[in-house]
Amino acid sequence: MSERPYVTLSCAMSIDGYLDGMEAGRLAMSNAADLDRVDAVRAENDAIMVGASTVRRDDPRLLVKSAQRRRQREAAGLPGSPTKVTVTSTGELPADAEFFTTGDVPRIVYCPQSRARRLQSRVGSRADVVGLGERVTMAGVLDDLAAERGVRRLMVEGGGTVLTQFLADDLVDELHLVVAPFFVGEARAPRVVGPARFPWTAARRAELADTRQIDDVVMLRYALSSRFGTMPPRAAFSPLSVDAP
Repeated sequence: MSERPYVTLSCAMSIDGYLDGMEAGRLAMSNAADLDRVDAVRAENDAIMVGASTVRRDDPRLLVKSAQRRRQREAAGLPGSPTKVTVTSTGELPADAEFFTTGDVPRIVYCPQSRARRLQSRVGSRADVVGLGERVTMAGVLDDLAAERGVRRLMVEGGGTVLTQFLADDLVDELHLVVAPFFVGEARAPRVVGPARFPWTAARRAELADTRQIDDVVMLRYALSSRFGTMPPRAAFSPLSVDAP
């Protein structure tokens, strides 16, 4: 079996651990400088993954925004943006979502085998729908991405259910956690993670590899596996680089 992709989990939260608020429209946790850093990390990866709830709630494009970074990827023989990946247990995804309609990149949807045929008929040629048994696991997704799609680096951007599954199953190599300088304080708002048994406890503390202040937010970088730092960076896509004026 092919080695599973190197997984970077990236998310931004409020001081009190929320991903978003309850009001319509995305609550911006980050700032322009940090969003550029995230864009550079996206450019480093072969695929970007979000859960179906994020597709429905936020309608993300999941594309590399920087024209310079897209050109650099294309010059290296890669698509301008990484492959888009999502996972759904119900098959309920809007076929007109930005996930399916923007960007000339491959798109993969993982779902239970029983949902695959109906979902494929709805999205047509806009994505490959892959049925993975009775219940989709993140380990199964990683195995398929490695063996069937040639993905070596995967960036996971949310939402909370997907983040919880990856972390609880000890499938993350590094975590980029950005803390915004405010509180949300809404009990029903989406949190970064839900209840689970996580590998990192008071007895097994996660290793903090780096901290960085980025204007008014702080980025904490955690090493969560022995593979941390083993993937050589693509220098042209360094997170410190920005578009030329």
